[in-house]
Amino acid sequence: LELPLSLSVVHVGKPNDRIPPDLDVSGLPHSEVVSRIHADIRVEGDAFYIEDVGSANGTYVNSLPLPPGNRHRMRPGDRIALGKGDLVSFLFQIN
Repeated sequence: LELPLSLSVVHVGKPNDRIPPDLDVSGLPHSEVVSRIHADIRVEGDAFYIEDVGSANGTYVNSLPLPPGNRHRMRPGDRIALGKGDLVSFLFQIN
């Protein structure tokens, strides 16, 4: 998946009536563990931060839970999991 670089905040989740996702994961296997409004990725200069926005199944960085409302500065190679069990996950990379 590629982040839309034209946005400073990228909403990650599935289609919903409140905040449509910029990164829609509904077509991925096991997407049922991902909330409709799951996480935000913020771009600040050359830094990328991920924040869980109150998802039901949590967001994990390198297998550690990211408390809702806390931000994590993503580094190349970080494994980001949306929901429990590492079913929907990706490695953060910068091209």
